[in-house]
Amino acid sequence: MKTIEKAYSNTTEVNRSKFLTHLVPISEYEGLQNRLKAAHPKANHVVYALRYLNEFDQVVENSSDDGEPKGCAGVPALNVLRGEEMINCAVLIVRYFGGIKLGTGGMARAYALAVKDVLKETTLIPYEKEIEYCFETSYSDVDKTLYRLKQLGLVRYERDFGVNSVEWKIKGSEEKIEVFKNM
Repeated sequence: MKTIEKAYSNTTEVNRSKFLTHLVPISEYEGLQNRLKAAHPKANHVVYALRYLNEFDQVVENSSDDGEPKGCAGVPALNVLRGEEMINCAVLIVRYFGGIKLGTGGMARAYALAVKDVLKETTLIPYEKEIEYCFETSYSDVDKTLYRLKQLGLVRYERDFGVNSVEWKIKGSEEKIEVFKNM
């Protein structure tokens, strides 16, 4: 499975219709459809498709045609995400009608093409399940701990400086956390 770390966008044109495609991490998805509708009031549709893992490691998928003929917009976009084994991301497509009707097959191909085009511009990273690990160190071990975290590429951490010790909470792949524990 693959995922992304930051948002990407691209514009695809099919028969004078413009498809503004936004590929975002799932954490940035909430409310984005409404913001895109507000930013593009003359756009006809804002279609979306998303895939993410829930707390039980099950793939959750959803899509919306947003007024396009049923199954002609959201499902083709979702199928591209499935085919590329994308996870924990959402794709939103703003469509400006160009005056030429595409038909249901043409529309499905156009939405799929829009997602494929944005994926060409994207830096995909392998998906790794992240876990959280908490531990304590003395004040004298803070620099050594920071050095070890940096060595392993564990850059997401929080520190709480207590009276006698430092409490750490780090997030990273299970593999990196295990290596860190054994150091």
